[in-house]
Amino acid sequence: MTDSEPIRVMLVDDSAVVRRLVAGILREQPDINVVGIAVNGQEALDQIDMHRPHVVVLDVEMPVLDGLATLRKLRPRWPKLPVIMFSTLTQRSAEATLDALTHGANDYVTKPSNSSREESMAAVRDGLVPLVRAWGAIGRRRSAEPPAAVPVAGAQRSARAAAPAAPTRVALRPAPQYRRNVGAITIGSSTGGPNALAELIPSLPANLQVPVLVVQHMPEMFTRLLAGRLDAASPLRVVEAEDGAVVEAGHVYVAKGGVHMAVHRVAGKVQLSLIDSPPENSCRPAVDVLFRTAVQVWRSGLLAVVLTGMGEDGLNGAREIVAAGGEVLTQDEVTSVVWGMPGAVARNGLSAANLPLSGLPNAILGRLRSPSPVGARR
Repeated sequence: MTDSEPIRVMLVDDSAVVRRLVAGILREQPDINVVGIAVNGQEALDQIDMHRPHVVVLDVEMPVLDGLATLRKLRPRWPKLPVIMFSTLTQRSAEATLDALTHGANDYVTKPSNSSREESMAAVRDGLVPLVRAWGAIGRRRSAEPPAAVPVAGAQRSARAAAPAAPTRVALRPAPQYRRNVGAITIGSSTGGPNALAELIPSLPANLQVPVLVVQHMPEMFTRLLAGRLDAASPLRVVEAEDGAVVEAGHVYVAKGGVHMAVHRVAGKVQLSLIDSPPENSCRPAVDVLFRTAVQVWRSGLLAVVLTGMGEDGLNGAREIVAAGGEVLTQDEVTSVVWGMPGAVARNGLSAANLPLSGLPNAILGRLRSPSPVGARR
């Protein structure tokens, strides 16, 4: 098994139009091989051992066995096999996709909608193909590992079971000599982020004296549902961001999908702005937009957290936060589904603490309780 072997993909979708479109684009890629196509989940389960895919692209809504039911049956038998959910942008599919992420799906992408064939093809090339490459490469490496019976219940456990035994060593940034009291917490996440947020946000207490602002890479309808789920599970009030909303302590604001979230100070109050500017780091909302506008408001009083995610969104913003005297915490490699975003920050020497997900709440609260040192500049 070598990295030169093409990525083996199984495509599962009940729509013949979608199967033709997606399979055609995947077959255009010299490093991708579509080894199996199934019209429902049961057919896919019956074919996995025969085709030995490195990654499965799984439709959400299908007859016989839908995507969520398929995932529940797939995970105990193939705990290391990456699965990308391929869902329509509807509330029902969005809810099912979020459920799938908690039951072991590794990632998701939305299907093109209301588009010409050319636009749909471009959307699949830009959205699905990079995920197939990234997760397929991971699946290819995992398929070369000795088999192990790993009980799996949820994406986080699956990710941790398949994570490397030894974390990458990184040089941590020393605490700034002068640091104000923390005025706000900003969080950036992407791949694996919904589950990480579902663990982190409910761990923060109801009497939190600062606001929390979150950018999770997700489409619009998904971010509203994510905020609702976090709100139901958390002592804090969690809402999807609204343009012009005044930022309040003890509230969590989740960036709305499809637009950037920025903050600015107006007449002594901090307000949210939703900005329809071009994507940054191929993302909208982008973590960098939130980080760089938040550091202009809170300066050295800003505490940022970078969770699991693919790519390097948040790296440039982290540089600005550290330069202003603020601090950045990162999720470690072992507990990250993908150590892209936090890894970029940690490897560049910008992380004050690189911690397991379970250790981040105490690290955050410890910094909130720390008084300003005597002589701290304001």
